[in-house]
Order: sequence, then C-alpha cells, then structure tokens
Amino acid sequence: MKKKILVSVIGMALAMSVSNGMAGSKIDGKVSNKSKVKKSINMAIGKNNKARMGSISMKGTTISKTGVVTNDSKVKKSINMAIGKNNTANMGSISMQNTKIAGKVSNKSSVKKSINMAIGKNNTANMGSINIKGGSVGKTGVVTNNSKVKKSINMAIGKGNTANMGTINMKNAKVNGKMSNKSTVKKSINMAIGKNNTANMGTINMKGGSITKTGVVTNDSKVKKSINMAIGKGNTANMGTVNLQNSKIAGKVSNKSSVKKSINMAIGKNNTANMGTVNIKGSTVGKTGVITNNSKVEKSINMAIGKGNESSMGSVSVE
Repeated sequence: MKKKILVSVIGMALAMSVSNGMAGSKIDGKVSNKSKVKKSINMAIGKNNKARMGSISMKGTTISKTGVVTNDSKVKKSINMAIGKNNTANMGSISMQNTKIAGKVSNKSSVKKSINMAIGKNNTANMGSINIKGGSVGKTGVVTNNSKVKKSINMAIGKGNTANMGTINMKNAKVNGKMSNKSTVKKSINMAIGKNNTANMGTINMKGGSITKTGVVTNDSKVKKSINMAIGKGNTANMGTVNLQNSKIAGKVSNKSSVKKSINMAIGKNNTANMGTVNIKGSTVGKTGVITNNSKVEKSINMAIGKGNESSMGSVSVE
C-alpha cells in the first residue's frame, strides 16, 4: 500500500513540475516548456481529473503578436493515466481554452516508448496533440503541431471516450490565421475501446466554430507502421483525416496527410473507419471556401467490421 501511495504522489509532483499551467494571463514575450520526463508515472484518479505530463495548459489567456509559446518537452518510457469519470490525460500536448492567439503557438514535443490512458466514462487521452476550445486564432496567429510520437500507446477505455494521437482538435474556435498539423506518428498504437468512442491519429478535428476568408487549416501529418482502432459500439476510427462538424468555412482547408504501412479499424456495431479522407457533416462552405483532399495512402489497411459499418479511404464525404 505504501508503495502505491508513493508512486501516485511522485506522479502528481512530476505533473506539477513538468507541465506549465497559465490562467487569465497575457503573453507578450516567450514561454517555453523544455521539460524531460523519463521512466515516470503520473496519475489522476476519481472524478473530473486531469493528468498532464510534458504539456502546456492555457485558460483565458491572451497571446499577443509578439508572444511565442513553445512546448519542446521530451517524454520517454513513462506512463500518464486518468482513471474514473470526466477525465483527461495529456502527454506531450498543448491545451487551450478561451484563449486569444495573435502570436505563435508550437508543439514540438517528443514522446517515445510511453503509455497515455484515460479509463472510465467521458474520458479523453491526448498524446502529441493540440487542443483548442473556444477562443480565436487572429490574422497574425500561427498554430503548429510538430509533435513526434514513436513506439507509444494512447488509449481511451470505457464509454464516450476519445483517444487523440498527433492531432489538432478544435471546438467552437474562430480561425483567422494559420493552423497546421505536421505531426509524425511511427510504430505506435492509438485505441478507443467501449461505447461511442473515437480514435484519431494524425488528424484535424473541428466541431463548431468557423474558418474565415483569411483562415488556412492544413493537415500535413505523417503516419507510418502504426495502428488506430475503435472497438465496441458506435465507434469512429480516423487516420490521416480532416473532420469538420457544424462548422462555417470561408477560408482554405487542405488534407495533405501521408499514411504508410498502417492499419485503421473500427470493430463492432455502427462503426466508421476513415483513412486519408475529408469528412464534412452539417457544415457550410462559403463562396470563398476551398476544401482540398490531397492525401497519400500506401500499403495500408482500412477496415470496418461488424454491423452497420462504414469504411472510407482517400475520399471526401459530405453529409
């Protein structure tokens, strides 16, 4: 028992020491997270938990034109977990809520031989990702995900879970500037297991919000020798895709992802497996809006197994 308690305390201490948290701040200068985490465990257990390792978190923050925020953390042979209900586990990621970005935000994190997991209900596991909720990216704003994930596992297990690896995730955000996903995922596994789960690898996901005339969103991710899976009921597995839901698009959206020697699978009932696709649902593409799918898929497998399943590869889907 003493050993278990000691491990948890050490993990929480590590989370505080290697993850930057900024609330209600204004950044005109430079903020950089260059932490190194090796052979460590970080855990959050219970309800409404957040476990962060080698990450940057911002809430209600303003990044001016001269502001530069960089996550250059390195995580190796480590475990990050959130267990219970409404949990979030972030490893080598940047999370922003109600943040105004006029400067530069860059995620250059490196994750090797590590495990990131969210277990229970309504959980999210992020590895090498950028997450934006609310807020805006101004005309001069540049957001880039240049994370590298190698020989690692990212999992969300239970109900209503999301597992993101090498992704950019936006919810109700306004994009006037440039946003680019240049993540690299090699020899890694990303899985969502249970009910109503989503597993995203090397993707850009946008729900709500808008991309204005000056907005440019590009997915230039590279996925190689990796596995992305959603197992159970009502699951979705996306690899090298751009997913737009209930969004207004007046600018440019481009999918230039590359998928090689990889497997993307959705197994069970009412599942969807997408590889190298652009998926548009309930969105509006204005007169000035341009959506392009220039993805490359090579020697890879995309499968949906079970009942009422859909499997799409190198396609554009409008619903």
